[in-house]
Amino acid sequence: MQNSDAMALTAALLAVAGDLTHRIHDGVVARGFEGLRPAHGFAFTRLLPDGATVTDLAVHLGVTKQAASQLVDELVRKGYAERRPHPEDARARLIVLTGRGLACTRAAEEAAAQAVRAWAEVLGEDEVRLLRDRLLRLAPNGPVKPVW
Repeated sequence: MQNSDAMALTAALLAVAGDLTHRIHDGVVARGFEGLRPAHGFAFTRLLPDGATVTDLAVHLGVTKQAASQLVDELVRKGYAERRPHPEDARARLIVLTGRGLACTRAAEEAAAQAVRAWAEVLGEDEVRLLRDRLLRLAPNGPVKPVW
Protein backbone atom coordinates (compact mmCIF):
# COMPACT_ATOMS: atom_id res chain seq x y z
CA MET A 1 0.00 0.00 0.00
CA GLN A 2 1.40 3.38 -0.97
CA ASN A 3 1.64 6.25 1.49
CA SER A 4 -1.21 8.16 -0.15
CA ASP A 5 -3.46 5.09 0.07
CA ALA A 6 -2.53 4.60 3.72
CA MET A 7 -3.30 8.23 4.47
CA ALA A 8 -6.66 8.00 2.70
CA LEU A 9 -7.55 4.90 4.73
CA THR A 10 -6.39 6.57 7.93
CA ALA A 11 -8.43 9.69 7.22
CA ALA A 12 -11.53 7.63 6.41
CA LEU A 13 -11.25 5.54 9.59
CA LEU A 14 -10.77 8.65 11.74
CA ALA A 15 -13.70 10.39 10.05
CA VAL A 16 -15.97 7.38 10.60
CA ALA A 17 -14.87 7.08 14.24
CA GLY A 18 -15.48 10.78 14.84
CA ASP A 19 -18.86 10.66 13.15
CA LEU A 20 -19.85 7.57 15.16
CA THR A 21 -18.82 9.25 18.41
CA HIS A 22 -20.98 12.27 17.57
CA ARG A 23 -23.96 10.12 16.51
CA ILE A 24 -23.82 8.12 19.74
CA HIS A 25 -23.48 11.28 21.84
CA ASP A 26 -26.33 13.01 19.99
CA GLY A 27 -28.46 9.88 20.38
CA VAL A 28 -27.82 9.77 24.12
CA VAL A 29 -28.80 13.43 24.46
CA ALA A 30 -31.91 12.88 22.32
CA ARG A 31 -32.91 10.07 24.69
CA GLY A 32 -32.90 12.47 27.63
CA PHE A 33 -29.42 12.14 29.12
CA GLU A 34 -28.11 15.65 29.59
CA GLY A 35 -24.85 17.06 30.86
CA LEU A 36 -22.58 14.46 29.31
CA ARG A 37 -19.62 14.69 26.97
CA PRO A 38 -18.24 11.93 24.75
CA ALA A 39 -15.41 11.45 27.28
CA HIS A 40 -18.03 10.26 29.77
CA GLY A 41 -19.08 7.54 27.36
CA PHE A 42 -15.50 6.33 27.08
CA ALA A 43 -15.38 6.18 30.88
CA PHE A 44 -18.64 4.22 30.97
CA THR A 45 -17.05 1.53 28.78
CA ARG A 46 -14.44 0.94 31.49
CA LEU A 47 -16.90 1.06 34.37
CA LEU A 48 -18.95 -1.75 32.83
CA PRO A 49 -19.74 -4.35 33.97
CA ASP A 50 -18.26 -4.42 37.48
CA GLY A 51 -16.83 -0.97 38.11
CA ALA A 52 -13.25 0.28 38.29
CA THR A 53 -10.98 2.32 40.51
CA VAL A 54 -10.00 5.88 39.62
CA THR A 55 -6.53 4.55 38.78
CA ASP A 56 -8.02 1.96 36.40
CA LEU A 57 -10.09 4.67 34.77
CA ALA A 58 -7.08 7.00 34.42
CA VAL A 59 -5.10 4.27 32.63
CA HIS A 60 -8.06 3.47 30.37
CA LEU A 61 -8.62 7.09 29.40
CA GLY A 62 -4.92 7.94 29.15
CA VAL A 63 -5.24 10.80 31.63
CA THR A 64 -3.79 11.63 35.02
CA LYS A 65 -5.31 10.19 38.16
CA GLN A 66 -6.36 13.72 39.11
CA ALA A 67 -8.20 14.21 35.79
CA ALA A 68 -9.93 10.84 36.18
CA SER A 69 -10.91 11.76 39.73
CA GLN A 70 -12.45 15.02 38.51
CA LEU A 71 -14.39 13.13 35.84
CA VAL A 72 -15.66 10.69 38.50
CA ASP A 73 -16.69 13.60 40.73
CA GLU A 74 -18.71 14.98 37.82
CA LEU A 75 -20.36 11.62 37.08
CA VAL A 76 -21.24 11.14 40.75
CA ARG A 77 -22.63 14.68 41.04
CA LYS A 78 -24.82 14.11 37.96
CA GLY A 79 -26.09 10.77 39.27
CA TYR A 80 -24.46 8.50 36.68
CA ALA A 81 -21.98 6.78 39.00
CA GLU A 82 -21.32 6.18 42.67
CA ARG A 83 -18.36 5.29 44.85
CA ARG A 84 -18.49 2.05 46.80
CA PRO A 85 -16.02 0.31 49.08
CA HIS A 86 -13.68 -1.89 47.06
CA PRO A 87 -14.39 -5.56 47.83
CA GLU A 88 -10.68 -6.52 47.81
CA ASP A 89 -8.79 -3.36 48.78
CA ALA A 90 -9.90 -1.40 51.84
CA ARG A 91 -7.85 1.62 50.70
CA ALA A 92 -9.54 1.88 47.30
CA ARG A 93 -13.00 2.90 46.19
CA LEU A 94 -14.83 1.18 43.37
CA ILE A 95 -16.62 3.45 40.91
CA VAL A 96 -19.80 1.82 39.55
CA LEU A 97 -22.59 3.01 37.32
CA THR A 98 -25.92 3.80 38.95
CA GLY A 99 -29.25 2.83 37.45
CA ARG A 100 -29.18 6.11 35.56
CA GLY A 101 -25.69 5.35 34.28
CA LEU A 102 -26.77 1.90 33.12
CA ALA A 103 -29.81 3.39 31.38
CA CYS A 104 -27.50 5.85 29.66
CA THR A 105 -25.33 2.99 28.37
CA ARG A 106 -28.45 1.32 26.96
CA ALA A 107 -29.29 4.60 25.21
CA ALA A 108 -25.76 4.67 23.79
CA GLU A 109 -26.17 1.09 22.54
CA GLU A 110 -29.43 2.07 20.82
CA ALA A 111 -27.77 5.09 19.23
CA ALA A 112 -24.83 2.96 18.05
CA ALA A 113 -27.21 0.40 16.54
CA GLN A 114 -29.03 3.20 14.74
CA ALA A 115 -25.74 4.48 13.32
CA VAL A 116 -24.73 1.01 12.14
CA ARG A 117 -28.13 0.53 10.50
CA ALA A 118 -27.38 3.66 8.47
CA TRP A 119 -24.10 2.05 7.36
CA ALA A 120 -26.03 -1.07 6.32
CA GLU A 121 -28.26 1.09 4.12
CA VAL A 122 -25.15 2.23 2.25
CA LEU A 123 -23.02 -0.93 2.31
CA GLY A 124 -25.53 -3.72 2.91
CA GLU A 125 -25.79 -6.03 5.93
CA ASP A 126 -23.18 -8.50 4.68
CA GLU A 127 -20.58 -5.78 4.11
CA VAL A 128 -21.17 -4.32 7.57
CA ARG A 129 -20.69 -7.78 9.15
CA LEU A 130 -17.52 -8.24 7.11
CA LEU A 131 -16.27 -4.81 8.18
CA ARG A 132 -16.96 -5.68 11.82
CA ASP A 133 -15.14 -9.01 11.52
CA ARG A 134 -12.10 -7.46 9.86
CA LEU A 135 -11.86 -4.60 12.33
CA LEU A 136 -12.09 -7.09 15.21
CA ARG A 137 -9.14 -8.94 13.69
CA LEU A 138 -7.14 -5.71 13.81
CA ALA A 139 -8.26 -4.68 17.31
CA PRO A 140 -9.54 -7.83 19.03
CA ASN A 141 -9.31 -6.60 22.61
CA GLY A 142 -10.06 -2.90 22.42
CA PRO A 143 -10.15 -1.03 24.69
CA VAL A 144 -12.34 1.73 23.43
CA LYS A 145 -10.72 4.91 24.65
CA PRO A 146 -10.19 8.42 23.42
CA VAL A 147 -6.85 9.69 22.28
CA TRP A 148 -6.29 13.38 22.89
